[in-house]
Amino acid sequence: MRPTSYDTLTPLQRAFALFAIAIGGFGIGSSEFVSMGILPDIARSLLPEQMAANPEHAIAQAGWAVSAYAFGVVVGAPTVSLLGVKIARPKLIMLLALGLLVGSVLSATMPVFGLLVPARFLAGLPHGAFFGVAALLAADVMGPGNQGRGIALALMGLTVANLVGVPLLTAFGQQLGWRTAYWIVAGVFALSILLLFLAIPPQEAPKGRSAKDELAAFKQPRMWMVIVIECVGFTSFFAMYGYIADVTVSVAGIDKHLIPVILALAGAGMTLGNWIAGHLTDWSYRASLFIVLPIFIVMFIVLIALRENPVGFGIGVFLVSATSSITSPLMQAWLMTNAGKSVTLAAASHHGAFNVANSLGVMFGGFVLSAGLGFSSVLSLAGGLALFGMVVTFAGLWIDRDGVHDINALNEESEDQTFGVSILRTETGEMLAIAAGAGGESVALEADDSYLESHHRKE
Repeated sequence: MRPTSYDTLTPLQRAFALFAIAIGGFGIGSSEFVSMGILPDIARSLLPEQMAANPEHAIAQAGWAVSAYAFGVVVGAPTVSLLGVKIARPKLIMLLALGLLVGSVLSATMPVFGLLVPARFLAGLPHGAFFGVAALLAADVMGPGNQGRGIALALMGLTVANLVGVPLLTAFGQQLGWRTAYWIVAGVFALSILLLFLAIPPQEAPKGRSAKDELAAFKQPRMWMVIVIECVGFTSFFAMYGYIADVTVSVAGIDKHLIPVILALAGAGMTLGNWIAGHLTDWSYRASLFIVLPIFIVMFIVLIALRENPVGFGIGVFLVSATSSITSPLMQAWLMTNAGKSVTLAAASHHGAFNVANSLGVMFGGFVLSAGLGFSSVLSLAGGLALFGMVVTFAGLWIDRDGVHDINALNEESEDQTFGVSILRTETGEMLAIAAGAGGESVALEADDSYLESHHRKE
């Protein structure tokens, strides 16, 4: 029987509700990254003539399926969030899960590559908004004093997706056909809708919020600066990860059936990196960026140097994935210090900006392959992009040197530091949470009045 109130949820019902939310996160994480693992299979199936004539060019063309999903996230993150501002959260999250289900079904059924690309774009539209609503609902489910724990547990779906989901789906896609991977993801979203309906109590539609209020964030010039830096300065990881399946086989000399193992190493690196990021974000995002980005360059040098050694390549992928995933929450914190009161839309913008970087990284890698430079050159390109990203980020930090240098400087104290999640109070009186997902995603949200009251904060 569906619960009717958040106040009367039993521990078992709370766990069930968080599990329902996490299933959706698992589906999203799997949907976003599995395309990279099955890219060669998509190219062989839908671009057979190009694959026979020039495999590298065909793989580069297939990369548009990855870019299309990322562009869908970019477009959908702010627009869907704004369109859903007046819809009750339980209803909204089920509608978003339905959209993700439809996108996955379309991706699995498109007969030609020209139709798969728009299908992947549609699949990405609900992505960013789902994360924001999921975090808010997780906070509601756990109640005052435990909201950070709820957000972190709900986002565990992303961790499981990168550690288990993507490698397994890649293996299924290799053995049973790439369409199988998308069908399984569609099944996950169907299960998510059912569980969300059974587990999440109903709510009234939010009051006192409007799209106009959220759009006020875009009046902040330095917020735009951070967004642009995220878009153009963090393409390196995606240039490498977008073609990881082919780089694994063609450069490292690893059997294609072991691609899931490399993906699992990348997922493990992302998970470790996000755990570290939670602590660094609370310490100082600015100082952390000055430390982490040079280390990121060194990790790429290690990967490039060891690229032809199977064991060394796996170690390099783990290290690059770990250091890359640290940067997203740090950039999220920097964005929040320049967003004013519109933290919800700023969070969606952060997620959209990193997906612009995703699209550009895959696109740049495609240009290298189309030029006939080979998959090994993709790693060199990614290393160069990492260096460029460090330069533009340091330049931005210098421009913003008179701004807020520490996310905790906005707050009397940091609360609920659980699983790398911090809930902070800004100087405007708003509450926000920063939580890192396994794929580098971060979620920021405004806390409700009950949370404020439970901590007896002075206005």
